[in-house]
Amino acid sequence: MGTPDVTAEPGPPPPPPGGEGEGGGGEGGGRRGGASGLLRSGAIMAVGTLASRLTGFLRTAMLVAALGTGALADAYNTANTVPFIVYDLLLGGILTAVVVPLIVRARERDEVYGARYEQRLFTLAVLGLALMTTVAVLLGPVFISIYGGSMEGAQRDLAVLFARLFAVQIFFLGVSAFSGAILNTRKRFAAPMWAPVLNNIVICCTAGAFLLVATGRVSPESITDGQVALLAGGTIGGMALQTLALWPSLRGSGFRWRPRLDFKKGELGQIGKMAVWTLAYVVITQIGFAVTTRLANSAGVLGREQGLGDVGYTPYFNAYQLFQLPYAIIGVSVITALLPRMSEHAAAGRMAEVRDDFSSGLRLCSVVILPAAGLMGVLASEITVVLFAHGQTSVANAQVIAEVLRMFAIALVPFAAYQLMLRVFYSMQDTRTPTFIGIGVVITNITMALTAYAVLPTNKIIVGIAGGFAIAQTAGAVLGWAILRRRLGGMDGRRIFVSYLKLAVALWPLIGFAYATHAVVDAALGAGLASGLIALVAGSVGGGLLYLVFARMMRVEEVGSMLSMVTRRLPGRG
Repeated sequence: MGTPDVTAEPGPPPPPPGGEGEGGGGEGGGRRGGASGLLRSGAIMAVGTLASRLTGFLRTAMLVAALGTGALADAYNTANTVPFIVYDLLLGGILTAVVVPLIVRARERDEVYGARYEQRLFTLAVLGLALMTTVAVLLGPVFISIYGGSMEGAQRDLAVLFARLFAVQIFFLGVSAFSGAILNTRKRFAAPMWAPVLNNIVICCTAGAFLLVATGRVSPESITDGQVALLAGGTIGGMALQTLALWPSLRGSGFRWRPRLDFKKGELGQIGKMAVWTLAYVVITQIGFAVTTRLANSAGVLGREQGLGDVGYTPYFNAYQLFQLPYAIIGVSVITALLPRMSEHAAAGRMAEVRDDFSSGLRLCSVVILPAAGLMGVLASEITVVLFAHGQTSVANAQVIAEVLRMFAIALVPFAAYQLMLRVFYSMQDTRTPTFIGIGVVITNITMALTAYAVLPTNKIIVGIAGGFAIAQTAGAVLGWAILRRRLGGMDGRRIFVSYLKLAVALWPLIGFAYATHAVVDAALGAGLASGLIALVAGSVGGGLLYLVFARMMRVEEVGSMLSMVTRRLPGRG
């Protein structure tokens, strides 16, 4: 699959973030009311997500400047991915698919019972995380053997050391995610959205300090113990601070942790029944991720041997972070607001309202995700040069990231739709169906990745792997749609199709203007940081304005609602 997202929220699926305030709107209220409620909740959360993502990309840019995109960066990024893989493998998916719906239903049954149920789940999670962290520290070499591809010598030794050190993050990551899940069920969304900002600031400072103490280009062979300690301390410290930042909001929500394991009859069985299928789904997706990561790392080793530059895991990793930005800003926000609400509707058997929730969420996400995909496809070179062509990373290195980003842009719409469909299944306490869908997605992804590695030139392998990801996500979205259509008695397909058709018409002026800006600036100034910044700003602003104008002309309901909300919050407008 893709790579875990470590720029702001932990890896896939990200822990439920949000923005403090009301979630999801009330029940019922019609489709328009449902979309309006989602818009309010999503807008509140999107502000926090935007802050975390912007600082997250500053963090990514700083790390790229400090570590480059070669052997040192591959060792650091591969090792720093391991904690998120282990967490996701053993707990992350359970939070999204199991814990939120179960807590919602426990509270509906009885408030006192629901509070005690939360205490039991939290205690179980803390104990499990402590055990997971200890085992992961011991298994550092095994993880690098799995994910490190052809790493050897000093690069492998450094990656193993980092993997052992970074494993400590598993405990903080899990507590942070579980705390965020509890806050989301209580309709308090701000802290989980804003806490990652603190993490990102710590990592930015760490990367800046590394740049100050490093002399020349640092490699796995030349890195000092002090530099290793700096990177490890900053990385672990950022995650610890992110976790601690959630506790004031938890206490403000009324949550008080009192360790207890007095599970009632049937509770563990209910958790286990749902968790087994979730675990199976996560195992399947991580198999796909292991294959693609290993192939990307192997491509990087081959690229350096053939004198092709840095064409391995780190460019792929950085492109994936950029690809996730629009989904995280609007998609994660909408999904976070939707899941508790859909769980309530599903628990009450109101499947028509679940269908309306899905339709509203998908259409609202698409308003932002479609133009974002268009801009990524056209202005990929400008985006990556402006963000990454600094320090130890050249313009040529940034262009490699751009090639991968263009391919990821194709995946953006089906990826968001597929993720939203998974949450519909979870709201119905169905974790089995997503597992079977996931098998098809992963088989497609692995097949395409292996094909890309076998038939493409070394410097195009990671581009082909990204293309395989796009095809796999599309397959998952199509299959999920077909199954849910039967479960929900339809998918509001006509309304979704009309909305997408209108958005597609509004999208073409954006693409045309952005491409024209790219061509004119490139012809006049050539490729570089200054020209890239000019083209990026002019193309994004001009194209975005054209998109909004044409979307309003096409009477896209969600765009009008967004613009009205923004204008109402301007000074002097109430």
